[in-house]
Amino acid sequence: MAYDPDPDRAEDRRTAARALLRSPLMTPVTHPTAFPLVRQHAGWLQPQFKEVLGYQLVVEATFARLYKSGLGAASGYCLRRPSGVPFSPRCYAYLVLALSVLVTVPPYRLLSEFLVDLHTAASEAGVRVANPGSIHERRSIVAALRQLMAWQVISEVEGSVVDYAEDTNAKVLLQFDQELARYLAHRRINEATEDPAELIALAEQSGRGGTPHAVRRRLVETSVVYLDDLTADERAWLRHRQRREQQQFEEFLGLDMEIRAEGAALIDHQSVMSELVFPGTGTVSQAALLLISRLVEEHRPMHAGHPAAGRELVIGVPVGQDEITRILRELVDVHRRHWAADYVDGVAKLRVDVLNLLGRLRLLVPDQPTRADLDRSTPTENRPVTNVDGARGGGGEWVLLAAASRFAVSGEQGRS
Repeated sequence: MAYDPDPDRAEDRRTAARALLRSPLMTPVTHPTAFPLVRQHAGWLQPQFKEVLGYQLVVEATFARLYKSGLGAASGYCLRRPSGVPFSPRCYAYLVLALSVLVTVPPYRLLSEFLVDLHTAASEAGVRVANPGSIHERRSIVAALRQLMAWQVISEVEGSVVDYAEDTNAKVLLQFDQELARYLAHRRINEATEDPAELIALAEQSGRGGTPHAVRRRLVETSVVYLDDLTADERAWLRHRQRREQQQFEEFLGLDMEIRAEGAALIDHQSVMSELVFPGTGTVSQAALLLISRLVEEHRPMHAGHPAAGRELVIGVPVGQDEITRILRELVDVHRRHWAADYVDGVAKLRVDVLNLLGRLRLLVPDQPTRADLDRSTPTENRPVTNVDGARGGGGEWVLLAAASRFAVSGEQGRS
């Protein structure tokens, strides 16, 4: 990667690159500050994304679209409704059906007409709609349309889509950006398949970029990459390249690559590349922080470190569901007056939301086979590979991962 002697221009390029990784579809309306930078530096950004990550970047006068690749099963982020509730499978189905319809209809359409087209497309695709007019179906449709509106693919000319959730006779005139809709769908997967697992595997393929692209994508798309998240080939490559990768990520994205015995993470000091802010405000975030602190205090391994220094590689330690429940109950008893009522009346809802948050942060995850566990290959090159067998312990329903130690607070804070 060529060094840019102009510090202001280099920083603008890094800002644009980080913005694209956070928001791979942007328009002048959705990103009034970042989009002009992307347009200005498109000639530099496009080859850099291709070389470093194997991502294709399309930049037009009215939008920019970065085509990413998947990371495999149990990875990635879900779409969410404005309330924060994750998209249901039905919402995703309507989102895809709406996209398939709006590129074939006139650019202006009444919502009532569009819904007829939508249900016709559902029937042709074999998507069963038991009760098309039910409020559950209408809310799923509204969620899909509002997401397309957020992406600027659909705009309201007259009326409001939200009204349809409560009133089937709502009068709404829509306008479609059909060019943007055509670029929205990922064009990389050309192989037809009806098997969801196969589709996920196809989306994960790194193509000609091989191991370098696969490892770099994990680093930029996840909060932390543990060694057992990688295959033997990937671990060998990262060990050999880690210092050069540090420099590359600094020059390309302005991110610090922190390397530890358990893995590596890209540190975003400006907190612009992730939708998750942690620690944060609110009952769930506070409870998650205090839970993690207690678990770290009670399970901190004594001899963890790098095997080369004679220490034990510890990526995670097992934790039981009963222990998590017990600690959350104790925390609720202490903080009941300050936490949201719907979380302190019963610990079940709090536990679900806390574990979901900590799982997305890769701090506390279900005890499941890792990519290293499932990898049966041997390194293709003659390089040393760190042995990760048993690095997460065993026997628990959950695994407290190494990065959790960064968020530990003092025992007094965790109990007061």
